Amino acid sequence: MYPGPHALQHPDRPAVIMAGSGEVLRYGELEQRSNRLAHLLRAQGLRRLDHYAVFMENTLHYIECCVAGERSGLYYTCINSYLKADELAYILDNSESRVLITSRSRLPVALEALAHCPGVALCLVVDADTPLPAEAAGGCRLARYQDAVAPFPGTPIADESLGAAMLYSSGTTGRPKGILRPLPEQPPVQPLPLFAFLQTLWHGRPGMVYLSPAPLYHSAPLSNINITLRNGGTAIVMEHFDAEQYLALVQQHRVTHSQLVPTMFNRMLKLPAEVRERYDLSSLEIAVHAAAPCPIPVKEQMIAWWGPIIHEYYGATEGMGITACDTAEWLAHRGTVGRVLLGDLHILDADGQPVPPGTPGEIWFRTANPFVYYKDPERTALTRSADGTRTTVGDMGYVDADGYLYLTDRSSFMIISGGVNIYPQECENLLVTHPQVADAAVFGVPNEDLGEEVKAVVQLVDGVAPDPALAEALIAFCQQHLARHKCPRSVDFIDQMPRLPTGKLYKRGLRDAYWAGRSTRIA
Repeated sequence: MYPGPHALQHPDRPAVIMAGSGEVLRYGELEQRSNRLAHLLRAQGLRRLDHYAVFMENTLHYIECCVAGERSGLYYTCINSYLKADELAYILDNSESRVLITSRSRLPVALEALAHCPGVALCLVVDADTPLPAEAAGGCRLARYQDAVAPFPGTPIADESLGAAMLYSSGTTGRPKGILRPLPEQPPVQPLPLFAFLQTLWHGRPGMVYLSPAPLYHSAPLSNINITLRNGGTAIVMEHFDAEQYLALVQQHRVTHSQLVPTMFNRMLKLPAEVRERYDLSSLEIAVHAAAPCPIPVKEQMIAWWGPIIHEYYGATEGMGITACDTAEWLAHRGTVGRVLLGDLHILDADGQPVPPGTPGEIWFRTANPFVYYKDPERTALTRSADGTRTTVGDMGYVDADGYLYLTDRSSFMIISGGVNIYPQECENLLVTHPQVADAAVFGVPNEDLGEEVKAVVQLVDGVAPDPALAEALIAFCQQHLARHKCPRSVDFIDQMPRLPTGKLYKRGLRDAYWAGRSTRIA
């Protein structure tokens, strides 16, 4: 995220446009505003490789807050804006952030967290329209962002160097983990090698118009906006995802690039046909999706609608390896997440031995991008093979004879029923194709005879009421398409599925409710 050259060449070109409000941040403004914040951070004593944090919803200020770190050699941690105070406090403390930048809407949570974060010396509030208390509990100084940066110059700091995000895992399997990559000492105009790879993978080009429908604290939106700004393009940032608004924005701004998650595809496909056909999407050159496996029927419908512009990739925030495929490859290998393009892929059994093609196992990479979990050598070690040469995040999958990878599930959600391993992703993918289902989660629940049995929790589309007859119909629907042992024995209904705004399903909380009172998940 370095606007320098484009700020000189095209200072009036829009760098960022907020989709809802229409606010525009131009390259010249982005250059000056990010420089002022970089000077402030230096004045606070932050030097190369130090840390600060950003905790806010999608706003126009978000990008400049990241650019300031990118150009001053700092690690900036973008924090999930939906976290509660204790979760925020953990990340602020663990990341050793010395400055927190937040918004008026998130300030109450931030203030509660700061009482437990003595290392944070300054909290800036970007859109505060009234005076703030001088201090938060714990001694952290509070200031309005615009007042704090105003005294500083809009020119670069004297010691510019490349900075980077240090993001945290989503925390669905315990406390979040800070993902720290080595940061070479080089000028900010020179990106990390990973971004040169992503530039090619995502077809970045000069003048691109990128539509970002996801929260900016997630790695994929940040990476895409980084590439957009380094190409002198324009990023359209949605405050939150709305299916019809997304289509309208593509038409309005002649969007060329976008990245989505499968739940967004599903919501757009369930719009009435007359709504889907209302908008001109012909400007789209590439639509990338990732973060979760995409049900085959959903992707087939998207390709039929948008054409052969849909690309898929698989890779964790840790970035140890990436697989990818374009539309043609996927149509020839339906359900794949692609062939390996970065890193060295291995599918291993529980003993760390390679498995034959077509056999599921744990996905490992001989990593292409070194990383550690910040201040957590034990959990770093858990991701490494015994010889230290391979890395995993615990996903399960298999490789076909042509070298294409297929995901089956997170290893922690594999169901063992009567000694049979069941990967619930297959059933989830099927359920969301039912016309009355908006979202679905499948996991194992206690069964005294089998150990576990398959349970489905379903969110229905608007206007459909849950009842026992519908539950039985959904079970029958699954049994029409899947082997009986893979199908749910029961279906419960939920008003809103607990998905993170990034699209990742927070399945652990759903599942754990059914195991309450048990000290083990072995029945």
